[in-house]
Amino acid sequence: MDIRELLLHIQAHASNRQVERDTGIDRRTVKRYRDWATAQGLLAGPLPPLEDLQSLLDLTLPEPIPPQNESSVEPYRELVTQLVKENIEVAAIHCRLAERGYTGSYSAVYRFVNTIRPQLPDVTVRVERKPGEEGQVDFGFAGRMIDPATGELRRAWAFVMTLSWSRHQYVEFVFDQKLETWLRLHRNALNFFGGAPERMVIDNLKAAIVKADWDDPEVQQSYRGCAEHYGFLISPCRPRTPQHKGKVEQGGVHYVKRNFLGGREPTTITQANQDVLDWCNGQAGLRIHGTTKEQPLVRFQEVEHARLKPLPETPYDMAIWKKVTLPRDCHVVFDNAYYSAPHRLKGQELWVCGGIQQVRIYTMKNKRVATHERAQKPGQRLTHPDHLPSHLLPGLFLDRDDCLATAAEVGPATSQVVQSLLGDPVVDRLPSVGRLLRLRNKYGAERLEAACQRALDGDDPAYKTVKSILAQNLDGQPLPDVVELPPATTFVRPHEELLGNLLGGEPWN
Repeated sequence: MDIRELLLHIQAHASNRQVERDTGIDRRTVKRYRDWATAQGLLAGPLPPLEDLQSLLDLTLPEPIPPQNESSVEPYRELVTQLVKENIEVAAIHCRLAERGYTGSYSAVYRFVNTIRPQLPDVTVRVERKPGEEGQVDFGFAGRMIDPATGELRRAWAFVMTLSWSRHQYVEFVFDQKLETWLRLHRNALNFFGGAPERMVIDNLKAAIVKADWDDPEVQQSYRGCAEHYGFLISPCRPRTPQHKGKVEQGGVHYVKRNFLGGREPTTITQANQDVLDWCNGQAGLRIHGTTKEQPLVRFQEVEHARLKPLPETPYDMAIWKKVTLPRDCHVVFDNAYYSAPHRLKGQELWVCGGIQQVRIYTMKNKRVATHERAQKPGQRLTHPDHLPSHLLPGLFLDRDDCLATAAEVGPATSQVVQSLLGDPVVDRLPSVGRLLRLRNKYGAERLEAACQRALDGDDPAYKTVKSILAQNLDGQPLPDVVELPPATTFVRPHEELLGNLLGGEPWN
């Protein structure tokens, strides 16, 4: 490496270590030549021709660059240059050189390749969006705020949604980043703007993205439902590239931290959320933005608000999706309550979608198979009878009051038999009552009433008796005549004779 090439590297890099990495020359040697070039005024402006530099070097610094610092790859410069032009990786270049007798290290090849490979500048391309085209969302740690429920300080996060064109933003502080919180914040932000953008650029947090993949991200089912409800597309960033949403990363969360939260004394999170909305519409919204050179609130009100998609008539129900497997009892568990699903799906995976008012159950192909009202308390069991096998239904919904009401509908004799059975002080006759009342389905109400009347007339109001009467078709026949026995006769002898010697009389034969 000649002196002019070395000085070009010194001019390009402020760090001697970087020059060492690029050239392979020890950083202490680089420092000697940097100091020499500084003393000769060679680091500012274009360099003289190589001949002039070499003459100046011989006069002022007679000791040349140590020959031992020449790269071991130098003899292969022409081949390496050609391979670099073909975009061959360094590891492959090292192998090609080894095939030609090179015994040096991979690191030496890496350093040499860096000296000849064009160094591309680290630049950023700014992407601007049309009004209403995009919103960017981010979470950022906001320090500690007072929980009004306990009065204690808790870690809080700032949720920021920024509209990319106007830079107008919505901010809300929360104590967690749960799925239900994430959905509620979106609903609040879109209500604040009065519309939804076409696309929402987000991080790959678990509340939104199940699997972070640039080519095929797996969106959380609940967030998918939110996007469908409001009509925006979900656009996750490439993993570990927050610069893809720089408008909210720098102009949103960081700006909130530096400005609104900067130097602020801890308050309740409720108070902070009231104050930050005033700040969004005031100081933040009316500042002159560093990029647009306009006020975000004015740009939003005059142009972007009209370009947003109108909100649906009803707000998003904030449904939570959960993947479950239907167990043997045909009830899935959601939020500590139980909801029935068709028994034919036993053992299959299902989606449960729980909203504020309803709980819906879907197959994995998004076919709805059940809808329930949301349970009002933990442990509550909501069951649709048609979800259960028909042979298991009898007796499942038996209730004393319902049985009495059903018996009264059949007739007074049936009602009397049911009351008699339910009045047993020792044995629970409710299952027997259920079986008795189901005889109506087979024989009809009129025959059941007649059978109960016959059982009562025979002073035997039991289920087996009523069932036997119906099975033998006795309900339509008259009762047999009652045979009257002759009255009992009195003794024909006096009692003195019967008692005999007990009373002092003659013995009785």
